[in-house]
Amino acid sequence: MSLRNRVALVTGGSRGIGRGIALRLAQEGAKIAFAYRVNKAAAQAALRRMQALGADCVAVETDITEPGRAEQLVETVADRYGRIDILVNNVGDFRWNTLAESSLEEWKSVFDSNVMSVFLMCHTALPVMRKGRWGRIVNLGAVGAERAFGQAKISAYAAAKAAVVALSRSLALEEAKNGITVNVVNPSSMDEKDLTVEEARKLRDARYPIGRPPTVEDVAASVAFFASEEAEYVTGQVLNVSGGWML
Repeated sequence: MSLRNRVALVTGGSRGIGRGIALRLAQEGAKIAFAYRVNKAAAQAALRRMQALGADCVAVETDITEPGRAEQLVETVADRYGRIDILVNNVGDFRWNTLAESSLEEWKSVFDSNVMSVFLMCHTALPVMRKGRWGRIVNLGAVGAERAFGQAKISAYAAAKAAVVALSRSLALEEAKNGITVNVVNPSSMDEKDLTVEEARKLRDARYPIGRPPTVEDVAASVAFFASEEAEYVTGQVLNVSGGWML
């Protein structure tokens, strides 16, 4: 799944799943730009790991839920690399609260982070991708989002991730003629985001039929496939990376 000389932009790429995705794309040969909001130390540490792989990479501090910041981010990356081939929308805040206990500001914050950020990034990056007649957009959902799952205390998050799936499928239909695919990766929840697959295989977790806990590497591998040349004929799809959880 070589991505040599492709340019990838990953939001929320300084830690956790976003960092893992950026590292995997760098391993595949992509040039990496990732956005982060506040943790400069984590961003610098992620940059060093990518540079150790020989990647051409840059970190951009921004908040893409604010008007105009997504445009600035895309412009910065396009100016540096001349194009954007791969967009991974990983940003998405989570709040644990009942609907009755949620304030309007909390509800709006979850939707701005999970849905508005995807709209703004796609809306801004699409004209750049269309110029090259090639593009891969991968949006991060949550397990069960394609079924509009429900669970107590996560009504805002569940609704937002279902919206990401609907947005992605609609966009896949709109952009297929331009050589741009749009897919969704739904990770399961992770208690420990620093586990490697090798470490996870040594553990047992009865919640997952596969028998082990999930890892960032599992999610990143799926994103790398959707971002690859080999996935040219795959669009509008939702892939649950969950070890069989919530089937």
